[in-house]
Amino acid sequence: MISEAAAARAEGLIQAAQSEGARVLTGGRRRGAFLEPTLLDNVKASLDICRHEVFAPLAVLQSYRDFDEALAQVNDSDYGLQTGVFTRDIRRAWKAFETLEVGGVLLNNTPTFRVENMPYGGVKASGFGREGIRSAMEEMTEPRSLILKLGST
Repeated sequence: MISEAAAARAEGLIQAAQSEGARVLTGGRRRGAFLEPTLLDNVKASLDICRHEVFAPLAVLQSYRDFDEALAQVNDSDYGLQTGVFTRDIRRAWKAFETLEVGGVLLNNTPTFRVENMPYGGVKASGFGREGIRSAMEEMTEPRSLILKLGST
């Protein structure tokens, strides 16, 4: 990870989740700034590990009863960078796109996918604008207007 302190922070979040009944399915151990890729199950949605961006090789499994509940779980966050929705049902894909409060919805792909010519960024507390070539050019440009009226009135 970026630093030993960042890895220790993530490790602390994992341990706090475990003390509340979460199970580590794989990983979870730290050596210095290295944190093993970690998958957790049975994690309460109210815990910090679910409520904040951890920036670690960590994923949390959360179950849901139906698709609407899954969408509500995603939206119940102060963050909204990108999300991946895996489905063969195009109606569910469109519903996810229309419902989810995120900067990007990726159908049948992971939310880490990006290409430079696509606007990339989040909503809510996930970022402040968009990345990518066009977005960067727009951010570094100051639009101006010149209006001329030529001829006599």
